[in-house]
Amino acid sequence: QVQLVESGGGLVQAGGSLRLSCAASGSIYRINAMGWYRQAPGTQRELVARISSGGTTNYADSVKGRFTISRDNTKNTVYLQMNRLKPEDTAVYYCKGTIGLLNMDYWGKGTLVTVSS
Repeated sequence: QVQLVESGGGLVQAGGSLRLSCAASGSIYRINAMGWYRQAPGTQRELVARISSGGTTNYADSVKGRFTISRDNTKNTVYLQMNRLKPEDTAVYYCKGTIGLLNMDYWGKGTLVTVSS
């Protein structure tokens, strides 16, 4: 089994920063892409940032220039550095890993980020 565990969420004032971490554990042969998604109340889950096994990154337009995704393959961990946070960034942030030869998707349980104005 594969588990993804997020950490680093919390309450922060607008303009502040947070760093999220997501560690993968279990029967991992290879981690392909990893990504961060978020879901605010009453909305659909949306992609925030994604990083390929080779390090190629993609960002939602709403976070470009403020968020940075990175990964440490030696630790099976992906990070999301969030700067200049805005109230509209408030959401539950989920980590997704695409793992193994069959590219199976695994999700973490999420971590809440609340940005106060």
